[in-house]
Amino acid sequence: MFTATLIAAGRLSRGDISSGIDALAQAGCRPAQGAWLDEGDAADLIFATDPQAARDALETLAGIDVVVQPSLGRAKKLLVADMDSTMITVECIDELADYAGIKAEIAAVTEAAMRGELDFEAALDARVALLRDLDASAIDRCRAERVRIMPGAIALVRTMQAHGARSVLVSGGFTVFAKPVAAEIGFDTAIANLLGIADGRLDGTVARPIVDAATKRATIDSERTALRLDVADTLAVGDGANDIPMIQAAGLGVAYHAKPRTAAAAGARIDHGDLTALLWAQGYPRSRWVEA
Repeated sequence: MFTATLIAAGRLSRGDISSGIDALAQAGCRPAQGAWLDEGDAADLIFATDPQAARDALETLAGIDVVVQPSLGRAKKLLVADMDSTMITVECIDELADYAGIKAEIAAVTEAAMRGELDFEAALDARVALLRDLDASAIDRCRAERVRIMPGAIALVRTMQAHGARSVLVSGGFTVFAKPVAAEIGFDTAIANLLGIADGRLDGTVARPIVDAATKRATIDSERTALRLDVADTLAVGDGANDIPMIQAAGLGVAYHAKPRTAAAAGARIDHGDLTALLWAQGYPRSRWVEA
């Protein structure tokens, strides 16, 4: 059996559940039942066959996020997550560039790289080179003034951990941001790039090896192997093109408010809600969330 989770916090109606069941029936998926996870927020629809047809049919429901997956094993045991624009609300390098007065220039390159239009490593090197001689104190200012945790991130990570899951933050950004963010949210560990600093100023370099798409894929594979988990036990979430390999390697790979190429490649998309959608997707009602 399969479960389709409909998610629209504060907006989901019984009519939406009925429309979902009808859509599944018309798609030949043999729906069995629908039940609230949290009334008005999220509901599960159980069906018997053809998950891709189910996803195609249900994603036509306006304003509702849909996650379709096997009913068994929904609660994952490993989370691997991107940071920028996924676990936090900003792209750190763009915000850091604002302190150098070149945010627009760098943000345009970031956007192209996240869309998969530029080589990630080359684009990172080019952007960091433009930050050469920026006072390193800007990092602490940026972290305090600009970096904000994505709504739902703390609940997602801490709830999964409370139920025995391991969580890894893996970022193509920088350790000076990733490590404090990981600590604040509650991740078990963080992997990111080392930004070059000399004599109190950025030196325009990033240490090798670069944390890139291949690193992200290798991270989920190595973590899963170390924990002796099946692929089905894993969850990956991100928004950019460099997240695609890890998303596709996960049992549940989620594109979160993602760039078009990433959204097209993922097994599930969250386009409307926040990260708590991934708790409902795993079958956790609010009564089981850990939020502090």
